[in-house]
Amino acid sequence: MGTVIVACQTLRDELALAVKETGVNFPVIYIESGLHNTPELLHKRIQEEINRLDNVEVILLLFGYCGNSLLGIKSANAKLVLPKVDDCIPLLLGSCAVRKEISKKMGTYFLTQGWLNFENNLIKEYERCVERYGQARTAKIMKIMLGHYKRFMLIDTGAYPVERILPKIQKFAEHLHMCHEVVPGSLRLFLKLLRGEWDEEFLVVEPGKEIRLNDICGDCNESQAAMLFLQN
Repeated sequence: MGTVIVACQTLRDELALAVKETGVNFPVIYIESGLHNTPELLHKRIQEEINRLDNVEVILLLFGYCGNSLLGIKSANAKLVLPKVDDCIPLLLGSCAVRKEISKKMGTYFLTQGWLNFENNLIKEYERCVERYGQARTAKIMKIMLGHYKRFMLIDTGAYPVERILPKIQKFAEHLHMCHEVVPGSLRLFLKLLRGEWDEEFLVVEPGKEIRLNDICGDCNESQAAMLFLQN
């Protein structure tokens, strides 16, 4: 077995489409989405899966840096390859530059079908709060939770029918008096990762080496680097 993919469960639809387009047949191990809420548990889970892999030359990690969850991850015998992105959003938009451009215009909360399938997503939390506290109080709670966010943006990655989930997002946005939009996504980084086109947009970690703070912060903005340093 030459190459294995270890990926975030929220990216399942997009990875399936990228695999179809590239024709690769690498085995895929999905990591539960909920672990992102506890970076140390996400780190532990990823490392456990890597440790279980034998006779593998390359492990493709389909994650963003996600806080400090990837710091210290290593494989004794396989090369690790991962995109240089802070989280999954640039992966789905095609680049960090696109995400930055969208976000600087307005505080934007991005969504995909993968995120909405996660049992603890924001909309389901809203629905639970309405049942418990009522509409008015829930709206106040959500306003505090969302902070600077002013709009919801559904990323159309082409991996699922947007019309299936758009009405739900529209209704949610209306309840919270927020904007809602759809933006085209891109599987560019997925395809490059699967095709072995590992240029400056990817981090390649040799066997026995671990992902270090300097590796990550080379492409992070200053605030992200500071957060990682404090968490570490």
